[in-house]
Amino acid sequence: MNLLKIIDKNVFSEDLKTINLDKKTIINTINPHSFCVSKSDLLFKEALLESDVLLPDGTGIVLAAKFLRGKVIKKIAGADIHKYLLEHAEKEKKKVFYLGAAPSTLKLIKAKIKKEYPNIVVGSYSPPYKPEFSEEDSIKMIEEANNFGPDILFVGMTAPKQEKWVSLNKKKLDATITVSIGAVFDFYAGTVERSSAIWISIGLEWLPRLLKEPKRLWRRNFVSTPLFLWYLLKAKVSTN
Repeated sequence: MNLLKIIDKNVFSEDLKTINLDKKTIINTINPHSFCVSKSDLLFKEALLESDVLLPDGTGIVLAAKFLRGKVIKKIAGADIHKYLLEHAEKEKKKVFYLGAAPSTLKLIKAKIKKEYPNIVVGSYSPPYKPEFSEEDSIKMIEEANNFGPDILFVGMTAPKQEKWVSLNKKKLDATITVSIGAVFDFYAGTVERSSAIWISIGLEWLPRLLKEPKRLWRRNFVSTPLFLWYLLKAKVSTN
């Protein structure tokens, strides 16, 4: 994956209001860690590049756009697109489906939406917790989603599994908008606390999360971040 091409052709740089929510659309996010993972995961790379909307969910991507092309873009996290789509669904009385997470988490999500967005009809399904899904698993997941008939399908099964699954099955999914948002299921349910607005505003949303979950997040911060900086400098040299 070429960082310059990603910045020039793929990364979303407009206002969310410009997205046509009445057209079948696949929305994914990219950050320095996912960029680095995609370098060695071909299916994940294809899933990101084939996105109809690829949101810059990472300060590193925002800085790369500025550093490489002088482009000023806004970071749009998974939680941001989730909130935006829920507000749209509330206004238009849409149907929303959550695919992923534990049943207990989905129950909390449903209860919160019922309170905050009473006009939304919400459904959910918790797929088996495993590294890869069997064909039977995927058939069941697709059936659960399609039988509900959602306008918006939120997929939360961690990256890169969620993006790859959507890419492989997108032609079978009937939802108008399909968006992979990973940890946002837990953030919204309250089972995992998102970093405070202060950390988010200064571009360090990752730091409190790293301190809370060092075993799970050390690789993306201490391996992927330096590697991304190397790719960034390499891309900069190629433009000179």
